[in-house]
Amino acid sequence: MVDQGKTYLLRLVNAVVSADMFFAIAQHDLTDVGMDGNYIKPVTTSYILISPGQTLDILLTANQSLGHYYIAARQFWSQVEQVTEYDLVNDTMILQYRGNYPIPSSPTFPNTLPLYKDLKAAIKFQSIFRSLASEDYPINVPLNVTTRMFIAVSINKVVFRNITPSTSEEDILASSANNISWSNPISSNVLLAYYRNISGVYATDFPDFPPSFYNFTGDNYEGDLALTNIGTKVKVLNYNEEVEIVFQGTNLLDGSAIHPMHLHGYGFYVVGKGFGNYDNETDPKSFNLVDPVEVNTFSVPKNGWLAIRFVANNPSVWFWYCHLDRHMTLGMATVFIVKNGGTTETSIREPPPHMPSCKVPF
Repeated sequence: MVDQGKTYLLRLVNAVVSADMFFAIAQHDLTDVGMDGNYIKPVTTSYILISPGQTLDILLTANQSLGHYYIAARQFWSQVEQVTEYDLVNDTMILQYRGNYPIPSSPTFPNTLPLYKDLKAAIKFQSIFRSLASEDYPINVPLNVTTRMFIAVSINKVVFRNITPSTSEEDILASSANNISWSNPISSNVLLAYYRNISGVYATDFPDFPPSFYNFTGDNYEGDLALTNIGTKVKVLNYNEEVEIVFQGTNLLDGSAIHPMHLHGYGFYVVGKGFGNYDNETDPKSFNLVDPVEVNTFSVPKNGWLAIRFVANNPSVWFWYCHLDRHMTLGMATVFIVKNGGTTETSIREPPPHMPSCKVPF
């Protein structure tokens, strides 16, 4: 319930683990002022798109006539257009003005809420954000990159042989980053293994580049490009490295989709994005190094690429993954291990002496 004339701060989070969501309020504009805990240059829109795990700060001014207005959300689906069920999946609640007035028979529905397959609306919304980058809220975009990675994110398959006596082999759906499908270790976890120097839990050879370069977004591909390898491979970073990652979406197995990439322990700057195959010579010329938005979740465009930068100044073991739950569980993930710096202040703290110990034996 709202009072006419007042402005309200809405803090939104997409807790839907399987889809981006469009969101709108009938006859009300929304002013976007923050993403993932960081201020942005205010932008007024008639709808928003929010990815799984992403947060948005929205100003809503109750400036309409007294009445009831639908607040509505709808899934955005960037893959197979024949899936008509998505058009029927709407979540609604009512924005009710306080006061005396005839109760409407039916609230007004937002006519600005995009359809479930409106890719243009999704692209438009994700292209409008800039950091404040002001004297009071400065940003620190890495300009002297020391580590560059190019990560192809794909839907794949894994061949399992001799599953049953009557089956010689079977293809299992998977996903990957640089042709490595993440597998959680069984005997321990990466964090514990790293700090206790337990060997055999993970390997440190996660590749900086895919095994081959091809037309990532093309409709046709040859050979075994869709096959991936299962492994527990991590990327090790020295403290204070300036990292640039280009995520390249692919169309293997007709699996092109938006991939909301999420990194624990860090905010990163979105310095560039585009469609088609990333061009290492021309695309960096269009990077925004002045006021890029700083977030911890942002989507790789369907059949496109996303460039991010961050400074590895938070030592520990950090998971990064596609926040579409099905893609993460199929293997589109890995781990960054950021080493300690040379001082106490730049190193992970030891557990406090009064901290209860875990009774589970390892």
